[in-house]
Amino acid sequence: MSCPLCQERKEKRFCPAVHGKICAQCCGEQREVTLDCPSDCTYLLQSRAQSRQPAQQHDTAGAHGGFDRDALFPEVEIAEQFLYEREHLIVGLSYALAKSARAGRSLDGHTLNDRDLIAALTSLAKSYQTLVKSSLIYEQPSANLTHQQIAREVATMVKEFREAEEKHLGYSRLRDSEVLQALVFLLRMGVARTSGRPKSRAYVDFLFAQFPESQSAMAAPESPGSGLIIP
Repeated sequence: MSCPLCQERKEKRFCPAVHGKICAQCCGEQREVTLDCPSDCTYLLQSRAQSRQPAQQHDTAGAHGGFDRDALFPEVEIAEQFLYEREHLIVGLSYALAKSARAGRSLDGHTLNDRDLIAALTSLAKSYQTLVKSSLIYEQPSANLTHQQIAREVATMVKEFREAEEKHLGYSRLRDSEVLQALVFLLRMGVARTSGRPKSRAYVDFLFAQFPESQSAMAAPESPGSGLIIP
């Protein structure tokens, strides 16, 4: 029988997205483009493994959906020391992203994907960049309910992080510039992990793997350790 997508080539491999067989070419071309590929699809996992090979891992400009260097805030420097000193902040923000991604499954009937996270992180980073440069609080307007949800989770996490510092130290030493650095780091990580395709969820699935749904909200941010902060 012919492939139901192209109506030309012979069907060869089972596609869980269409609950039937399609040809290999359509699988490769339509994967995470027109097809909502489940995270456990064998062919999707194979393609992700291949894209994570060292030769391609850091090509965030061409291989990952056309994200250019300027979109990654090149002026924001992130030293290795920062990653160690503020690991708990990065893990906490990552947990907030994972939490909002799970909540986003039902918002607007839309399944949250990598592009949602990357767009929300970009908007948040721009807001913090303005705050750091001018001390003016400026929130990027968004009518997207999913992006609003992500922003709320991040804001809540930052607030709770500062409150925890005040409780243990008597004051909060978290600077807005450090929040900016953490957001930019997570943005760059997202761009490095996504396939860049419209329906890609590689970054989302990575966060879900770090914070399984069965974990409690109190334990999750501390459990992954330093493994999370390696793009």
